[in-house]
Amino acid sequence: MASGHIAHCLGSLLSRRGSATVAISGGLHITGAELVDDVRRLAVGLSERGVCPGDVVAVVGFNSVDYMELLLAIPYIGAIIAPLNHRWSFEEAAHALQLVRPSAFIFDGSYSSWALRLKESRRFSTIGLYLSMGDPVSTGLAANIVSLDHIKRSSRGSTAMEPVSAPRDVALICFTSGTTGRPKGVAISHTSLIVQSLAKIALVGYGEDDVYLHTAPLCHIGGISSCLAILMAGGCHVLIPKFDTKSAFKAIQEHRVTCFITVPAIMADLLYYARKDKISECKTVTKILNGGGGLSDELINGASRLFIHAATFSAYGMTEACSSLTFMPINKPELEEPNKLSNQSEGVCVGKPAPHVEIRIGRDDSISSSSPMGKILTRGLHTMVGYWGNNTVDTLEPVRNGWLDTGDTGWIDRTGNLWLMGRHKGRIKSGGENVYPEEVELVLSQHSGVAKAVVFGVPDSRLGEKIVACVSIRDDWRWVDARAEHQGEGKEVSSQILHEHCRIKNLSRFKVPKIYYQWRRPFPVTTTGKIKREELKAEILACMHPRSNL
Repeated sequence: MASGHIAHCLGSLLSRRGSATVAISGGLHITGAELVDDVRRLAVGLSERGVCPGDVVAVVGFNSVDYMELLLAIPYIGAIIAPLNHRWSFEEAAHALQLVRPSAFIFDGSYSSWALRLKESRRFSTIGLYLSMGDPVSTGLAANIVSLDHIKRSSRGSTAMEPVSAPRDVALICFTSGTTGRPKGVAISHTSLIVQSLAKIALVGYGEDDVYLHTAPLCHIGGISSCLAILMAGGCHVLIPKFDTKSAFKAIQEHRVTCFITVPAIMADLLYYARKDKISECKTVTKILNGGGGLSDELINGASRLFIHAATFSAYGMTEACSSLTFMPINKPELEEPNKLSNQSEGVCVGKPAPHVEIRIGRDDSISSSSPMGKILTRGLHTMVGYWGNNTVDTLEPVRNGWLDTGDTGWIDRTGNLWLMGRHKGRIKSGGENVYPEEVELVLSQHSGVAKAVVFGVPDSRLGEKIVACVSIRDDWRWVDARAEHQGEGKEVSSQILHEHCRIKNLSRFKVPKIYYQWRRPFPVTTTGKIKREELKAEILACMHPRSNL
């Protein structure tokens, strides 16, 4: 039986948009025909250099046309693309690479030091091919590195070859944090990516007249799935290396951008910049999809005033479910007042499931039988193939009888809306990134002056959740707050010292706590000795006076 393939969108792109501009990056404008030719030449070139069906190809870099083409070219020949998070430290990336054992490593100039370290290390002997996005001379490794442009120019084989699929239909390994904070490789199929793209096209309304600004990195499932949706819809892509408000507004105005995706931090930054730069309205934008945490009423109101013609949608999802599970319109331009996300003691309403998604609530012994709450479970074509390990897909640990446990708690009302209560696995969502408290606590506890640390997230209008650390210090150490003078005795602990300690320990910047509290009493614990995080969090929140970032 024939199965779907994400590269099947190329034929439609060629016939409908062959002479039209479909990708813009800086001064580079690429037509549909040029994009299709580039993807096919890249695919042939990779095959000629020994990349085979089932091989994993790791990619790291900032957003670019090359990166977007690799999303199709690597799976085109039945290989599996594994994008590495460009915000990781090298050590985090090395763990991910050991997990997937790639046969090839593709990088842009900003990550040439990673390529050098990988080539010098004996731990990565599976990598037989190193390729650069951009000029290899700039990498300092020109003698051994071939550029993607060279591959496109020198491909000898036929670019009419048909796309093939990897075993078990896997197209992508997208990394997410595990419960220990170490990256877990989520194997995602062509089928999952296709049904997710079609859902976004149907519910958000993407079409070939759209101009999509890449605000999300192409290493995240949100950025990848939205990119593929626009490719399938035949729209135009505007790529900036990474998000910053000045570049984003310049792109919106110069290229008449109609759509983009956000997380609360991006939306907060856009509104702040527009206010500071006296930008009153952006009239071209008609569609905004928000994920990575709900928008506050303040952000919704601000967005509806700035993007006056935009329909704004909120999406709830996860990497293991190939991005968005539910969608909810939170602002439509024809409405006089924006809809406000319900945020009550019963949770946060995140809308209804997409047409291809089935959701149910699983009961848990720890929850009262009379309560509608439980674990949020989902099944369908969107769920992952499994976690990748030892060069294959591992048994599905979070799946029971076909149902994927999202790790979240919630309930479904009579109209079919899903209400999100919280993350029963303790995960923090900060700036669209998953952060696990246990990993941050482990790093903090490695400081000589820290007896114990407890980490949790608190609501933040910009980041969604801000990371807070409560720290108990050892008896012979002294806590120094921001107003006190360091005495330089060597046995001092402060917010600045712990912040620097996290940096030295190679903790990614987005995982480093924003606020530190000295905790002088025993931490609240259960009868079995487990920390009562929520009780501690409630006590800290009672002491905090959140201030708006807008």
